[in-house]
Amino acid sequence: MTACALKQQLQSDMKSTMKSGDKARLAVIRLILAAIKQVEVDERIEVDDARVNAVLDKMAKQRRESISQFEKAGRQDLIEIEQAELDMLQDYLPEALSDNEIEQLISAAIEKTGASEIRQMGQVMGILKPQLQGRADMGKVSQLIKNRLGAN
Repeated sequence: MTACALKQQLQSDMKSTMKSGDKARLAVIRLILAAIKQVEVDERIEVDDARVNAVLDKMAKQRRESISQFEKAGRQDLIEIEQAELDMLQDYLPEALSDNEIEQLISAAIEKTGASEIRQMGQVMGILKPQLQGRADMGKVSQLIKNRLGAN
């Protein structure tokens, strides 16, 4: 299996961050590497870039959900911590797609599957998830698909 470039990048960044003394960034990089290692141990696999992106996407989603909860609770101090971690996670995620690009991919997936009703949403998501993982908020994508299939 080929070496995972993203994982190697994280390990390299961890070393340089240790030298620079940026403790907050080092903590986030260690969290990411620990999550990757957990997947490797649990599934007895060597991760590839796509799997690392899935781990990063999951971690980013957790941070967004935490920020939402902290906003409801009025905890600005915790919001700032989570936002800083989210910003660092996004440094390693692929560049986010624009709304227009997401709409085009949704249209292509609906056309490819021939989906016309909400029951076929799983087929559309099955095609889109590998293309959008880490590049778009899947909750938002899901809502856009529901709107499209519900309107037909």
